[in-house]
Amino acid sequence: MTETVNDIDLSAASLAKNKLLMDCYRYMQADKLVLPTIPDVSFKIRRAINDDKASSTSIARVVQIDPSITGRLIQISNSPLYRGRKKIESCPEALTRLGLRAAQDIITAFAMKSIFKAKSPVIARKMAELWAHSSYVASISAVFAHRIPGFDPDRAMLAGLIHDVGIVPILTHADNHPDIIANPKDLAETVKQLRVDIGVQIVRRWDFPSDFEDVVINAENWFRNDNQPTSYADIVMIAQLHSFIGKVDVKKMPKIDDLPAYQKIAEHLDASDSLDILEIARDEIEHIRKMLA
Repeated sequence: MTETVNDIDLSAASLAKNKLLMDCYRYMQADKLVLPTIPDVSFKIRRAINDDKASSTSIARVVQIDPSITGRLIQISNSPLYRGRKKIESCPEALTRLGLRAAQDIITAFAMKSIFKAKSPVIARKMAELWAHSSYVASISAVFAHRIPGFDPDRAMLAGLIHDVGIVPILTHADNHPDIIANPKDLAETVKQLRVDIGVQIVRRWDFPSDFEDVVINAENWFRNDNQPTSYADIVMIAQLHSFIGKVDVKKMPKIDDLPAYQKIAEHLDASDSLDILEIARDEIEHIRKMLA
């Protein structure tokens, strides 16, 4: 299992060397670290869907408060992942095709970008890079899930988006306290040490499904072998490895064929699908990335 703060020896010496790590760790321990709030439109949609009297028409009224969300919901209902015989042109129709629970995950995914923001140019660039990575992993995850029986592309997309959400409060803290970063490596070390624990806190605060905690914890736990059926954590992990192609030195990454998660996923895909997914599903992936953007 990926190490968490409880497993790591954060000695006084290591904390003293990295003021950002020390600050974030102490704020987190005191439950004072500023965590992002779930986007308002997502909260309202979740509340409306959980209403026993909910219908596509009544929920559409809530969704249509945000025209951009409405437009993207219609777009994705006409995308290769969901396309039917009839072109969807209205919000109620989109909700009917997607299903209310799926729409909830999709709307949350669309609204997520609002938490990836910062004031300073340096941290704003880091936030943009994090969003670009997260949305790319989300897109690949959705395409994988579409090809694996028993998985929802919309839920996989949201799982991909939140796998690194624990980095957001670290960047926000650095943005609000620029004087505590003495060395560029401080940020990378802080992310390495605290990303998982903070991410789990956010998933719980947002009342997301418990298996999303597994996604956060194991997104980079490459050689985890839990002897369990394929999970969203497996899909996001392999999607993330695919996202590194052409961007990260392959010598620094594990061989995909050696990973237990890949072996589980490969059972449901043709070899060409799993190895060449970026090329085969390029249009689908790009379509999802554009809508998330």
